[in-house]
Amino acid sequence: MLTIDTTLDREAGDTASRPAWSPFGRLAFRFGFLYFGLFCVFYPQPLFAFLGPAARWLPEDWFRYWLDLSTPLVKWVGHTVFGTDLVLHDSGSGDQAILWALVFCILVIAVLGTLVWTALDRARTDYRRLAAWFLLFIRLCLAGQMLGYGFAKAIPTQMPDPALTTLLTPFGDFAPMGVLWTQVGVSPVYQSLLGTAEVLGGLLLLLPRAQLAGVLLSLVSMTQVWVLNMTFDVPVKLLSFHLMLLSLVLLIPELPRLTALLTGRAAGPAATPQPFRSRRAARIAAAAQVLLALWISTGDVWQQWDGWHQYGRGAAKSELYGIWQVTEFTRDGQPVPPLLTDESRWRRLVFDQPQMAVVQHMDDELQQVGAQIDTGTHRMVLRAMASDTDLADFTYDRPAPHRLILDGHLDGHAVTIALDQLDLGQLPLRAGRGMHLIQEDANFGKVMGE
Repeated sequence: MLTIDTTLDREAGDTASRPAWSPFGRLAFRFGFLYFGLFCVFYPQPLFAFLGPAARWLPEDWFRYWLDLSTPLVKWVGHTVFGTDLVLHDSGSGDQAILWALVFCILVIAVLGTLVWTALDRARTDYRRLAAWFLLFIRLCLAGQMLGYGFAKAIPTQMPDPALTTLLTPFGDFAPMGVLWTQVGVSPVYQSLLGTAEVLGGLLLLLPRAQLAGVLLSLVSMTQVWVLNMTFDVPVKLLSFHLMLLSLVLLIPELPRLTALLTGRAAGPAATPQPFRSRRAARIAAAAQVLLALWISTGDVWQQWDGWHQYGRGAAKSELYGIWQVTEFTRDGQPVPPLLTDESRWRRLVFDQPQMAVVQHMDDELQQVGAQIDTGTHRMVLRAMASDTDLADFTYDRPAPHRLILDGHLDGHAVTIALDQLDLGQLPLRAGRGMHLIQEDANFGKVMGE
Protein backbone atom coordinates (compact mmCIF):
# COMPACT_ATOMS: atom_id res chain seq x y z
CA MET A 1 0.00 0.00 0.00
CA LEU A 2 1.09 3.60 -0.59
CA THR A 3 2.14 5.83 2.24
CA ILE A 4 0.12 8.84 3.32
CA ASP A 5 2.83 11.13 1.92
CA THR A 6 2.56 9.67 -1.57
CA THR A 7 -1.21 10.03 -1.48
CA LEU A 8 -0.91 13.64 -0.36
CA ASP A 9 1.55 14.40 -3.14
CA ARG A 10 -1.02 13.14 -5.60
CA GLU A 11 -3.81 15.11 -3.93
CA ALA A 12 -1.74 18.28 -4.05
CA GLY A 13 -1.57 18.18 -7.83
CA ASP A 14 -3.47 20.44 -10.17
CA THR A 15 -7.14 19.82 -9.48
CA ALA A 16 -8.04 21.27 -12.85
CA SER A 17 -6.28 18.36 -14.56
CA ARG A 18 -8.49 15.78 -12.90
CA PRO A 19 -11.22 14.29 -15.05
CA ALA A 20 -14.75 15.29 -14.18
CA TRP A 21 -16.99 12.73 -12.59
CA SER A 22 -19.65 11.22 -14.81
CA PRO A 23 -23.24 12.41 -14.29
CA PHE A 24 -24.11 9.02 -12.82
CA GLY A 25 -21.10 9.20 -10.47
CA ARG A 26 -22.15 12.61 -9.19
CA LEU A 27 -25.74 11.44 -8.74
CA ALA A 28 -24.68 8.27 -6.92
CA PHE A 29 -22.42 10.26 -4.59
CA ARG A 30 -25.18 12.71 -3.67
CA PHE A 31 -27.53 9.87 -2.81
CA GLY A 32 -24.90 7.88 -0.94
CA PHE A 33 -23.76 10.90 1.02
CA LEU A 34 -27.29 11.65 2.18
CA TYR A 35 -28.46 8.11 2.77
CA PHE A 36 -25.46 6.65 4.57
CA GLY A 37 -24.69 9.88 6.37
CA LEU A 38 -28.22 10.08 7.78
CA PHE A 39 -28.18 6.38 8.63
CA CYS A 40 -24.95 6.64 10.61
CA VAL A 41 -26.26 9.68 12.50
CA PHE A 42 -29.84 8.67 13.26
CA TYR A 43 -29.73 4.88 13.52
CA PRO A 44 -29.22 4.17 17.25
CA GLN A 45 -25.76 2.60 17.31
CA PRO A 46 -22.97 3.84 15.01
CA LEU A 47 -22.17 7.13 16.76
CA PHE A 48 -22.31 5.71 20.27
CA ALA A 49 -19.28 3.49 19.65
CA PHE A 50 -17.16 6.66 19.83
CA LEU A 51 -18.05 7.08 23.51
CA GLY A 52 -15.69 4.25 24.37
CA PRO A 53 -15.46 3.67 28.15
CA ALA A 54 -17.81 6.64 28.73
CA ALA A 55 -20.70 4.54 27.35
CA ARG A 56 -20.80 2.73 30.70
CA TRP A 57 -22.51 5.73 32.23
CA LEU A 58 -25.29 5.92 29.65
CA PRO A 59 -28.80 5.08 30.90
CA GLU A 60 -30.03 1.63 29.87
CA ASP A 61 -32.65 3.16 27.57
CA TRP A 62 -30.26 5.65 25.95
CA PHE A 63 -31.40 4.62 22.48
CA ARG A 64 -34.88 5.93 23.24
CA TYR A 65 -33.56 9.42 23.76
CA TRP A 66 -31.64 9.32 20.50
CA LEU A 67 -34.63 7.99 18.57
CA ASP A 68 -36.71 10.82 20.02
CA LEU A 69 -34.96 13.07 17.49
CA SER A 70 -36.72 11.31 14.64
CA THR A 71 -39.69 9.70 16.40
CA PRO A 72 -42.32 12.36 15.50
CA LEU A 73 -41.59 12.00 11.78
CA VAL A 74 -41.27 8.22 11.91
CA LYS A 75 -44.52 7.78 13.81
CA TRP A 76 -46.32 10.12 11.43
CA VAL A 77 -45.04 8.10 8.46
CA GLY A 78 -46.05 4.86 10.17
CA HIS A 79 -49.57 6.12 10.79
CA THR A 80 -50.04 7.93 7.44
CA VAL A 81 -48.15 5.72 4.98
CA PHE A 82 -48.30 2.27 6.58
CA GLY A 83 -51.50 2.65 8.59
CA THR A 84 -50.01 1.47 11.89
CA ASP A 85 -49.00 3.03 15.19
CA LEU A 86 -45.31 2.38 15.68
CA VAL A 87 -43.91 1.69 19.14
CA LEU A 88 -40.34 0.97 20.25
CA HIS A 89 -40.28 -2.26 22.28
CA ASP A 90 -37.72 -3.21 24.93
CA SER A 91 -37.11 -6.53 23.18
CA GLY A 92 -33.51 -6.05 22.08
CA SER A 93 -34.54 -6.59 18.46
CA GLY A 94 -32.89 -4.38 15.87
CA ASP A 95 -35.49 -5.20 13.24
CA GLN A 96 -38.56 -3.63 14.84
CA ALA A 97 -41.13 -1.95 12.62
CA ILE A 98 -40.22 1.50 13.97
CA LEU A 99 -36.59 1.00 12.87
CA TRP A 100 -37.66 -0.16 9.42
CA ALA A 101 -39.83 2.96 9.20
CA LEU A 102 -36.83 5.07 10.25
CA VAL A 103 -34.76 3.60 7.41
CA PHE A 104 -37.67 4.19 5.03
CA CYS A 105 -37.74 7.85 6.06
CA ILE A 106 -33.98 8.11 5.53
CA LEU A 107 -34.38 6.57 2.07
CA VAL A 108 -37.14 8.99 1.06
CA ILE A 109 -35.21 12.00 2.39
CA ALA A 110 -32.09 10.85 0.54
CA VAL A 111 -33.98 10.47 -2.75
CA LEU A 112 -35.70 13.85 -2.45
CA GLY A 113 -32.50 15.49 -1.25
CA THR A 114 -30.61 14.04 -4.19
CA LEU A 115 -33.14 15.49 -6.64
CA VAL A 116 -32.97 18.96 -5.05
CA TRP A 117 -29.17 18.84 -4.78
CA THR A 118 -28.87 17.82 -8.42
CA ALA A 119 -31.14 20.65 -9.56
CA LEU A 120 -29.26 23.28 -7.55
CA ASP A 121 -25.70 22.07 -8.18
CA ARG A 122 -25.55 21.04 -11.83
CA ALA A 123 -22.37 22.98 -12.59
CA ARG A 124 -20.10 21.08 -10.20
CA THR A 125 -17.92 18.46 -11.89
CA ASP A 126 -16.85 16.46 -8.84
CA TYR A 127 -17.10 16.18 -5.04
CA ARG A 128 -13.61 14.91 -4.25
CA ARG A 129 -13.11 17.08 -1.18
CA LEU A 130 -16.51 16.29 0.30
CA ALA A 131 -16.10 12.62 -0.61
CA ALA A 132 -12.83 12.50 1.33
CA TRP A 133 -14.52 13.65 4.55
CA PHE A 134 -17.55 11.47 3.92
CA LEU A 135 -15.46 8.32 3.41
CA LEU A 136 -13.47 9.13 6.54
CA PHE A 137 -16.70 9.50 8.56
CA ILE A 138 -18.28 6.23 7.45
CA ARG A 139 -14.96 4.41 7.83
CA LEU A 140 -14.81 5.50 11.47
CA CYS A 141 -18.44 4.46 12.00
CA LEU A 142 -17.80 1.05 10.44
CA ALA A 143 -14.67 0.57 12.54
CA GLY A 144 -16.58 1.31 15.75
CA GLN A 145 -19.18 -1.33 14.93
CA MET A 146 -16.59 -3.91 13.90
CA LEU A 147 -14.73 -3.45 17.18
CA GLY A 148 -17.91 -3.61 19.26
CA TYR A 149 -19.26 -6.79 17.74
CA GLY A 150 -15.79 -8.27 17.43
CA PHE A 151 -14.87 -7.96 21.09
CA ALA A 152 -18.28 -9.43 22.03
CA LYS A 153 -17.12 -12.63 20.31
CA ALA A 154 -13.37 -12.45 20.94
CA ILE A 155 -14.25 -12.41 24.65
CA PRO A 156 -16.97 -15.03 24.11
CA THR A 157 -20.00 -13.38 25.65
CA GLN A 158 -22.29 -12.74 22.67
CA MET A 159 -23.06 -16.46 22.41
CA PRO A 160 -22.51 -17.82 25.95
CA ASP A 161 -22.18 -21.47 26.87
CA PRO A 162 -25.52 -23.27 26.53
CA ALA A 163 -27.51 -22.97 29.74
CA LEU A 164 -28.38 -26.13 31.63
CA THR A 165 -32.00 -25.81 30.53
CA THR A 166 -30.80 -25.70 26.92
CA LEU A 167 -29.40 -29.19 27.42
CA LEU A 168 -32.89 -30.37 28.38
CA THR A 169 -34.70 -28.72 25.48
CA PRO A 170 -35.59 -30.94 22.48
CA PHE A 171 -33.80 -29.82 19.32
CA GLY A 172 -37.11 -29.43 17.51
CA ASP A 173 -38.18 -26.79 20.03
CA PHE A 174 -35.34 -24.44 19.10
CA ALA A 175 -35.92 -21.42 16.90
CA PRO A 176 -33.30 -21.04 14.12
CA MET A 177 -31.59 -18.27 16.09
CA GLY A 178 -31.38 -20.58 19.11
CA VAL A 179 -29.67 -23.21 16.97
CA LEU A 180 -27.10 -20.66 15.77
CA TRP A 181 -26.46 -19.26 19.25
CA THR A 182 -26.07 -22.75 20.72
CA GLN A 183 -23.75 -24.12 18.06
CA VAL A 184 -21.42 -21.11 18.32
CA GLY A 185 -21.66 -21.01 22.13
CA VAL A 186 -20.63 -24.66 22.36
CA SER A 187 -17.23 -23.76 20.86
CA PRO A 188 -15.80 -20.64 22.55
CA VAL A 189 -12.58 -21.03 20.55
CA TYR A 190 -14.50 -20.79 17.26
CA GLN A 191 -16.43 -17.81 18.57
CA SER A 192 -13.22 -16.08 19.65
CA LEU A 193 -11.70 -16.62 16.21
CA LEU A 194 -14.76 -15.07 14.55
CA GLY A 195 -14.51 -12.11 16.89
CA THR A 196 -10.77 -11.75 16.36
CA ALA A 197 -11.36 -11.40 12.61
CA GLU A 198 -13.92 -8.65 13.23
CA VAL A 199 -11.64 -6.88 15.72
CA LEU A 200 -8.76 -7.05 13.25
CA GLY A 201 -10.99 -5.55 10.55
CA GLY A 202 -11.94 -2.67 12.85
CA LEU A 203 -8.34 -2.01 13.87
CA LEU A 204 -7.06 -2.06 10.29
CA LEU A 205 -9.72 0.49 9.34
CA LEU A 206 -8.18 2.88 11.85
CA LEU A 207 -4.49 2.19 11.22
CA PRO A 208 -2.49 4.16 8.63
CA ARG A 209 -1.61 2.29 5.42
CA ALA A 210 -3.87 -0.64 6.39
CA GLN A 211 -7.32 0.74 5.64
CA LEU A 212 -7.91 -1.16 2.40
CA ALA A 213 -7.13 -4.44 4.16
CA GLY A 214 -9.58 -3.40 6.89
CA VAL A 215 -12.28 -2.70 4.33
CA LEU A 216 -11.82 -6.10 2.67
CA LEU A 217 -11.81 -7.99 5.96
CA SER A 218 -14.84 -6.05 7.20
CA LEU A 219 -16.70 -6.79 3.97
CA VAL A 220 -16.07 -10.53 4.28
CA SER A 221 -17.00 -10.55 7.98
CA MET A 222 -20.16 -8.50 7.59
CA THR A 223 -21.31 -10.46 4.56
CA GLN A 224 -21.06 -13.64 6.61
CA VAL A 225 -22.89 -12.01 9.54
CA TRP A 226 -25.66 -10.71 7.27
CA VAL A 227 -26.11 -14.13 5.63
CA LEU A 228 -26.32 -15.79 9.06
CA ASN A 229 -28.82 -13.19 10.24
CA MET A 230 -30.97 -13.75 7.17
CA THR A 231 -30.84 -17.53 7.17
CA PHE A 232 -31.15 -18.04 10.96
CA ASP A 233 -33.65 -15.17 11.40
CA VAL A 234 -31.47 -13.14 13.77
CA PRO A 235 -33.10 -9.72 14.38
CA VAL A 236 -30.06 -7.63 13.44
CA LYS A 237 -30.63 -7.77 9.69
CA LEU A 238 -30.97 -4.01 9.20
CA LEU A 239 -27.70 -3.08 10.85
CA SER A 240 -25.61 -5.95 9.47
CA PHE A 241 -26.87 -5.23 5.94
CA HIS A 242 -25.91 -1.57 6.23
CA LEU A 243 -22.49 -2.40 7.67
CA MET A 244 -21.93 -4.60 4.63
CA LEU A 245 -23.02 -1.73 2.37
CA LEU A 246 -20.68 0.69 4.16
CA SER A 247 -17.83 -1.71 3.42
CA LEU A 248 -18.81 -1.74 -0.26
CA VAL A 249 -18.98 2.07 -0.40
CA LEU A 250 -15.49 2.30 1.07
CA LEU A 251 -14.27 -0.25 -1.47
CA ILE A 252 -15.62 1.57 -4.55
CA PRO A 253 -12.71 4.05 -4.96
CA GLU A 254 -10.22 1.17 -4.79
CA LEU A 255 -11.94 -1.12 -7.30
CA PRO A 256 -9.63 -0.13 -10.20
CA ARG A 257 -6.58 -1.01 -8.09
CA LEU A 258 -8.07 -4.33 -7.05
CA THR A 259 -8.98 -5.13 -10.65
CA ALA A 260 -5.43 -4.31 -11.76
CA LEU A 261 -3.99 -6.48 -9.02
CA LEU A 262 -6.22 -9.43 -9.95
CA THR A 263 -5.29 -9.13 -13.62
CA GLY A 264 -1.56 -8.91 -12.95
CA ARG A 265 -1.12 -5.22 -13.78
CA ALA A 266 0.44 -2.53 -11.62
CA ALA A 267 -1.99 -1.49 -8.91
CA GLY A 268 -0.99 2.16 -8.88
CA PRO A 269 -1.41 4.65 -6.03
CA ALA A 270 -4.26 4.62 -3.52
CA ALA A 271 -7.39 6.09 -5.09
CA THR A 272 -9.40 6.95 -1.97
CA PRO A 273 -9.37 10.75 -1.62
CA GLN A 274 -7.74 12.12 1.52
CA PRO A 275 -9.27 15.06 3.42
CA PHE A 276 -5.96 16.41 4.74
CA ARG A 277 -3.94 18.90 2.69
CA SER A 278 -0.59 18.71 4.44
CA ARG A 279 1.62 15.90 5.63
CA ARG A 280 1.55 17.31 9.14
CA ALA A 281 -2.26 17.27 9.23
CA ALA A 282 -2.27 13.73 7.87
CA ARG A 283 0.14 12.54 10.55
CA ILE A 284 -1.94 14.18 13.29
CA ALA A 285 -5.08 12.56 11.88
CA ALA A 286 -3.35 9.16 11.70
CA ALA A 287 -2.25 9.45 15.33
CA ALA A 288 -5.78 10.51 16.31
CA GLN A 289 -7.24 7.43 14.62
CA VAL A 290 -4.81 5.15 16.45
CA LEU A 291 -5.85 6.78 19.73
CA LEU A 292 -9.50 6.36 18.71
CA ALA A 293 -8.88 2.66 18.12
CA LEU A 294 -7.42 2.36 21.62
CA TRP A 295 -10.28 4.41 23.13
CA ILE A 296 -13.05 2.35 21.51
CA SER A 297 -11.26 -0.93 22.21
CA THR A 298 -10.83 -0.03 25.87
CA GLY A 299 -14.57 0.61 26.21
CA ASP A 300 -15.47 -2.60 24.41
CA VAL A 301 -13.06 -4.77 26.39
CA TRP A 302 -14.28 -3.22 29.63
CA GLN A 303 -17.90 -3.90 28.71
CA GLN A 304 -17.29 -7.47 27.60
CA TRP A 305 -15.15 -8.23 30.65
CA ASP A 306 -18.11 -7.18 32.79
CA GLY A 307 -20.32 -9.41 30.64
CA TRP A 308 -17.91 -12.31 31.12
CA HIS A 309 -18.45 -12.06 34.88
CA GLN A 310 -22.19 -11.31 34.67
CA TYR A 311 -23.41 -13.93 32.19
CA GLY A 312 -20.33 -15.52 30.61
CA ARG A 313 -18.09 -18.32 31.82
CA GLY A 314 -16.89 -16.16 34.68
CA ALA A 315 -20.40 -15.59 36.08
CA ALA A 316 -21.34 -16.82 39.53
CA LYS A 317 -23.23 -20.11 39.72
CA SER A 318 -26.01 -21.24 42.01
CA GLU A 319 -25.01 -22.84 45.31
CA LEU A 320 -26.67 -26.07 44.09
CA TYR A 321 -25.49 -25.76 40.48
CA GLY A 322 -26.52 -28.69 38.33
CA ILE A 323 -29.39 -30.71 36.90
CA TRP A 324 -31.14 -32.70 39.64
CA GLN A 325 -33.37 -35.60 38.63
CA VAL A 326 -36.28 -36.51 40.89
CA THR A 327 -36.02 -40.11 42.05
CA GLU A 328 -38.71 -40.06 44.76
CA PHE A 329 -41.68 -37.74 45.20
CA THR A 330 -43.97 -38.01 48.23
CA ARG A 331 -47.06 -35.83 48.68
CA ASP A 332 -49.00 -35.79 51.97
CA GLY A 333 -47.23 -38.99 52.97
CA GLN A 334 -48.15 -40.85 49.76
CA PRO A 335 -45.62 -41.77 47.03
CA VAL A 336 -46.42 -40.10 43.70
CA PRO A 337 -45.54 -42.24 40.66
CA PRO A 338 -43.82 -40.55 37.69
CA LEU A 339 -46.89 -40.31 35.45
CA LEU A 340 -46.65 -38.01 32.43
CA THR A 341 -50.23 -36.92 33.09
CA ASP A 342 -49.44 -35.63 36.60
CA GLU A 343 -49.05 -31.87 36.20
CA SER A 344 -48.01 -31.29 39.81
CA ARG A 345 -45.16 -33.79 40.07
CA TRP A 346 -41.65 -32.70 39.22
CA ARG A 347 -39.27 -34.46 36.86
CA ARG A 348 -36.15 -32.35 37.35
CA LEU A 349 -34.96 -29.29 39.24
CA VAL A 350 -32.24 -27.17 37.61
CA PHE A 351 -29.97 -24.69 39.35
CA ASP A 352 -27.82 -22.53 37.08
CA GLN A 353 -27.77 -18.81 37.84
CA PRO A 354 -27.84 -17.54 41.44
CA GLN A 355 -31.30 -16.82 42.86
CA MET A 356 -32.91 -18.68 39.98
CA ALA A 357 -34.14 -22.22 39.40
CA VAL A 358 -36.07 -24.07 36.73
CA VAL A 359 -38.65 -26.76 37.44
CA GLN A 360 -39.15 -29.36 34.73
CA HIS A 361 -42.59 -30.94 35.04
CA MET A 362 -43.51 -34.44 33.94
CA ASP A 363 -44.66 -33.20 30.54
CA ASP A 364 -41.16 -31.60 30.13
CA GLU A 365 -42.51 -28.06 30.47
CA LEU A 366 -39.84 -25.78 31.95
CA GLN A 367 -40.97 -23.28 34.60
CA GLN A 368 -38.52 -20.61 35.71
CA VAL A 369 -38.81 -19.59 39.35
CA GLY A 370 -36.95 -17.41 41.78
CA ALA A 371 -34.83 -19.28 44.32
CA GLN A 372 -33.68 -18.05 47.70
CA ILE A 373 -31.17 -20.52 49.12
CA ASP A 374 -29.75 -20.08 52.61
CA THR A 375 -26.76 -22.39 52.93
CA GLY A 376 -26.48 -21.66 56.65
CA THR A 377 -29.98 -22.79 57.66
CA HIS A 378 -30.40 -25.13 54.64
CA ARG A 379 -33.65 -23.40 53.71
CA MET A 380 -34.92 -22.94 50.15
CA VAL A 381 -37.83 -20.78 49.01
CA LEU A 382 -39.08 -20.99 45.42
CA ARG A 383 -41.11 -18.06 44.16
CA ALA A 384 -43.25 -17.54 41.06
CA MET A 385 -41.68 -15.05 38.64
CA ALA A 386 -44.89 -13.42 37.46
CA SER A 387 -46.88 -13.05 40.69
CA ASP A 388 -43.91 -12.94 43.11
CA THR A 389 -45.73 -15.38 45.40
CA ASP A 390 -44.13 -18.31 47.22
CA LEU A 391 -44.58 -21.68 45.49
CA ALA A 392 -42.52 -23.83 47.82
CA ASP A 393 -40.75 -23.61 51.16
CA PHE A 394 -38.23 -26.37 51.87
CA THR A 395 -35.48 -27.36 54.18
CA TYR A 396 -32.86 -29.31 52.29
CA ASP A 397 -30.26 -31.87 53.15
CA ARG A 398 -27.32 -32.99 51.02
CA PRO A 399 -26.25 -36.33 52.49
CA ALA A 400 -23.86 -36.89 49.57
CA PRO A 401 -22.43 -34.52 46.90
CA HIS A 402 -24.80 -35.91 44.28
CA ARG A 403 -27.84 -36.43 46.52
CA LEU A 404 -30.39 -33.81 47.60
CA ILE A 405 -33.44 -34.19 49.87
CA LEU A 406 -36.13 -31.49 49.96
CA ASP A 407 -38.69 -31.51 52.76
CA GLY A 408 -41.42 -28.92 53.18
CA HIS A 409 -44.49 -27.55 51.41
CA LEU A 410 -45.30 -27.24 47.71
CA ASP A 411 -48.57 -25.72 46.50
CA GLY A 412 -50.09 -26.18 49.95
CA HIS A 413 -49.10 -29.85 50.29
CA ALA A 414 -46.48 -31.46 52.52
CA VAL A 415 -43.88 -33.01 50.21
CA THR A 416 -40.59 -34.84 50.39
CA ILE A 417 -38.53 -34.91 47.21
CA ALA A 418 -35.35 -36.90 46.66
CA LEU A 419 -33.10 -35.91 43.76
CA ASP A 420 -29.88 -37.20 42.20
CA GLN A 421 -27.49 -34.87 40.41
CA LEU A 422 -26.92 -35.63 36.73
CA ASP A 423 -23.30 -36.09 35.72
CA LEU A 424 -22.92 -33.35 33.10
CA GLY A 425 -19.86 -35.12 31.73
CA GLN A 426 -22.20 -37.77 30.35
CA LEU A 427 -23.78 -35.24 28.01
CA PRO A 428 -21.96 -35.04 24.64
CA LEU A 429 -22.13 -31.24 24.54
CA ARG A 430 -20.52 -30.98 27.99
CA ALA A 431 -18.21 -33.96 27.87
CA GLY A 432 -15.19 -31.94 26.73
CA ARG A 433 -14.50 -34.21 23.76
CA GLY A 434 -12.28 -31.66 22.06
CA MET A 435 -10.79 -32.35 18.64
CA HIS A 436 -9.54 -35.74 17.47
CA LEU A 437 -7.13 -35.80 14.55
CA ILE A 438 -7.42 -39.58 14.36
CA GLN A 439 -10.91 -41.11 14.57
CA GLU A 440 -11.59 -44.70 13.65
CA ASP A 441 -15.34 -44.26 14.15
CA ALA A 442 -17.26 -41.32 12.71
CA ASN A 443 -19.77 -41.77 15.56
CA PHE A 444 -22.67 -40.50 13.48
CA GLY A 445 -25.13 -41.65 16.10
CA LYS A 446 -23.88 -39.05 18.54
CA VAL A 447 -23.58 -36.46 15.78
CA MET A 448 -27.20 -36.91 14.76
CA GLY A 449 -28.46 -37.19 18.33
CA GLU A 450 -29.32 -40.86 18.15
